[in-house]
Amino acid sequence: MKKIGIIGAGFSGTMTAVNLIRNTTEDIEIILVDDKRTLHKGIAFEPYSKQHLLNVTTAKMSAFNDDKDHFLNWTMEHENYSNKDRNIIADSFLPRYLYGQYLAQIWNDVTSLEKTAKTKITYIDGLVTDLDASDQDACMYINDGQVIRVDACIITSGNNAPGNPKIKNEGFYRSPNYFQNPWTKASVSNTDAKKPILIVGNGLTMVDTVLGLRENGFDNEIYSISPNGFNILPHRHNGFVYTKLIDELKDDASFLDIVKLFNKHIKLIREFGLSAEPVVDSLRPHTQKIWQRLTQREKKIFISRFRNLWGVARHRIPLHIYDKLQKQRIDDKLNIRAGKLLDINEKNGIVEVEYFNKKAQRKEYLEVSRVINCTGPETDLERIEGSFLNKALKKGIVTQDEFKLGINADSNTYHVLNKYGDQIKSLFTIGSSLRGMLWESTAVNELRQQAEKLAKVILTLTFQQKESELLASY
Repeated sequence: MKKIGIIGAGFSGTMTAVNLIRNTTEDIEIILVDDKRTLHKGIAFEPYSKQHLLNVTTAKMSAFNDDKDHFLNWTMEHENYSNKDRNIIADSFLPRYLYGQYLAQIWNDVTSLEKTAKTKITYIDGLVTDLDASDQDACMYINDGQVIRVDACIITSGNNAPGNPKIKNEGFYRSPNYFQNPWTKASVSNTDAKKPILIVGNGLTMVDTVLGLRENGFDNEIYSISPNGFNILPHRHNGFVYTKLIDELKDDASFLDIVKLFNKHIKLIREFGLSAEPVVDSLRPHTQKIWQRLTQREKKIFISRFRNLWGVARHRIPLHIYDKLQKQRIDDKLNIRAGKLLDINEKNGIVEVEYFNKKAQRKEYLEVSRVINCTGPETDLERIEGSFLNKALKKGIVTQDEFKLGINADSNTYHVLNKYGDQIKSLFTIGSSLRGMLWESTAVNELRQQAEKLAKVILTLTFQQKESELLASY
């Protein structure tokens, strides 16, 4: 029986396993390694707050590429939504915890067939602390001392915690008043109401953190410091599809051609009182192909000049959540500063923050009770000391792209590439670790396609290997 190990059982790991179970015609064992608290949901869909919403509408969130209404149909059978208007639900942004329930139900449904399918499921509640891999097999070292050898290993460990910003006094990061991981309830619980709170970063996680703090009773000021200040946009054009840019987009268009075309259509759409988001959305399905076509120089220009603008336009929030944030800002409850964090020091329970105010062009200081890091997942494996990926990087088992966005891999088969640029036949990865190869590789639309394709690749290669072994035995 062939063994397939999966490191991480969030969306990518779970749906790869689901597709393996659905498609295998041979006996296989699937070994899932993850924290049981987020099993089959991941951190994204097991939030600490029911106010945390999906940033994509229900109609676009199916876990199956060949059944685009799967999540919508599931939702309409849910007791909380069965009497609602289907069209409204299709265009709504539902709670993330609900999507976690959806993924768990998919898993329960497919594993109920386990006795009739040719699959054995093994769960390991733990963390992978080290990894070895060759063309023949891979070894997962678990934090409880187990060593699991598998024929194929899939890295779907998801996002890492944010990296610590560079400040003079890095000893502050050992303080109990610093929260590096913003996705835990501890970051918004047991707050000191007498002092403000600082959030470092100004993206979607900042939004969730503000909501979480308010939900947990914190009523003082919240500050947010980020390089560009407030750049969050709401979803304003649900259901509107713009096609003119794609009609003019040529396969051999250079990066400069695309920028010119993009700006042209933004001007055209603004003539009718519309903002640029529909133009961005029209380009979205083509971004992976465009990214792979770009030269390293063009990628560097995009990252240095356009990355923030693209991120703002791409990662929008529901309009009513945007309105809540604006109300907080109007009431001086949420103060967002454009600037750079310089230092953080703590004395007698008071946290003093030194930062450069970009607008005022001067150093300024804040006194807060805690600092919450919302700068986004750390992607540079060299900075994540002690992780299994950091160790694999040092061994040369995995490598990173020039911009340290993810792991180098074959974008067709998802084989991880070693330090020599060769495929490791037993090691695969999908999801956020492919950002360096594909740029866009975090949304459900991409992940469901990757999970389905990877399952087919692994089963095909596994059966080919088995057939070769049988022929060699004669």
